[in-house]
Amino acid sequence: MAIAITAVAPAHAAGEADLAPIRAEVAKRHGEALARLRDWIAQPAIAAEDRGFPAGAGHMARLAREAGFQHVQVIPTDGKPGVFATLDAGAPRTVGLYFMYDVKQFDPAEWSSPPLEARIVDKPDLGKVLVGRGAVNQKGPQAALLAALHAIRGAGRKPPVNLVLVAEGEEEIGSPHIGQIVRRPEVLAALRRSVGVFMPAAMQDAEGVVTVSLGAKGVVELELVASGEKWGRGPSKDVHSSLKAMVDSPAWHLVKALDTLVGDDGNTIAIEGYPQPRPLGAAERAMIAQGAARRDEARTKQQLGVKRWIDDLPWPQANERLVSQPTVNIEGLVGGYTGPGGKTVLPHRAVAKLDLRLVPGMRKDAAVAALKAHLAKRGFGDIEVNVSGGYDPTETAADAPLIQAQLATLRKAGIEPLLWPRNAGSYPGYVFTGEPLKLAAGHFGLGHGGGAHAPDEYYLIESTHPKVRGFDGATMSFVEYLYELAR
Repeated sequence: MAIAITAVAPAHAAGEADLAPIRAEVAKRHGEALARLRDWIAQPAIAAEDRGFPAGAGHMARLAREAGFQHVQVIPTDGKPGVFATLDAGAPRTVGLYFMYDVKQFDPAEWSSPPLEARIVDKPDLGKVLVGRGAVNQKGPQAALLAALHAIRGAGRKPPVNLVLVAEGEEEIGSPHIGQIVRRPEVLAALRRSVGVFMPAAMQDAEGVVTVSLGAKGVVELELVASGEKWGRGPSKDVHSSLKAMVDSPAWHLVKALDTLVGDDGNTIAIEGYPQPRPLGAAERAMIAQGAARRDEARTKQQLGVKRWIDDLPWPQANERLVSQPTVNIEGLVGGYTGPGGKTVLPHRAVAKLDLRLVPGMRKDAAVAALKAHLAKRGFGDIEVNVSGGYDPTETAADAPLIQAQLATLRKAGIEPLLWPRNAGSYPGYVFTGEPLKLAAGHFGLGHGGGAHAPDEYYLIESTHPKVRGFDGATMSFVEYLYELAR
């Protein structure tokens, strides 16, 4: 009788004690959930290399179907396909999910284990971790969310909220076609019914501290190309370096152009007419001060491999700069010969790959327009500005139900989270928080990982730290959050 009542009770009415059967299912299904994650990592989708398409989208669609989404649709774009899926649980509330199924490039020679094999290894002071490209960014947390849905169904339940899933395969190249997915009429209609959209994440640091971010910086990904052909000076093909005595160098032309973008310190943006950031408010400064007081500066420096912050700033001020300042960063600089030994050539072409981070008050299109005008005014109008992706910054109010449910879930778990104005990194939340949807958006999920975009990326599977959750604990955090959102 008790089992029958539990099975037919409205999902949104479940109390704390009702999660026990789901918790048991999570433990029971640990092996299959881990296998699902390992299989996903073995199927890479790398937009920058045009690798793993359309297989990556097909794999994402299959994962959604297996997790209980009744409607699953692969959506073509002018780039890589997206996936749109809905799960109707008959619940009063609907929640949006944002997934990315693509990952960053990798060089296997830089890894201690093959990046697509998802090996389980011991990591000192943490426990057993899964090492692989996409482990924490973002397949591990997303796999934990899917595992939560499998466990809920395995316990004879329906999810406590209806779900709308949007997944893309171009996040790692600046989401150039995310709008073609989200702005389709059927996708907009489904998302408009939601209380907001969240992306699964591993929010715990190595000590268990959890940060709830209220937004993220925007980004522009682009390359600047200097060539003898476009410039009308220098060679149209690589020539002997001795000719530098009478032939202009496109490589130096690019270097001189780059030097005009920043001040002598390399940190102050000097692009004329560049959009200006909105100053930090008192509430944002208070969040940053509290966060800096709880975070370990020495450990952060050790993890990043740095000894000093810009201008030798104290820890609190360095964090203020991290949150509030836009950046012009050189990701890579390539021209001519870069192999072993020397090769005396004067290259005809040089390329700089840049990313520009944007904060509230700034727009992607305005930043690009200012950059082009700046270069033209200073005699570098021949340099190609090729924008490959990017979007505006995003922000959500702390009192939004989506965020308040996060805080409530964490506090019930005995965790007092930090509120943070915005991530220094970027994701395309603007398509949800901006027009026409104007929804709340954010990230959520317990668990820990590291090495995103780097060799030996990892996601914690079995934790030895009492305050840091492993894979099953991360899975349960999504169960807890979904039930809290249903309240």
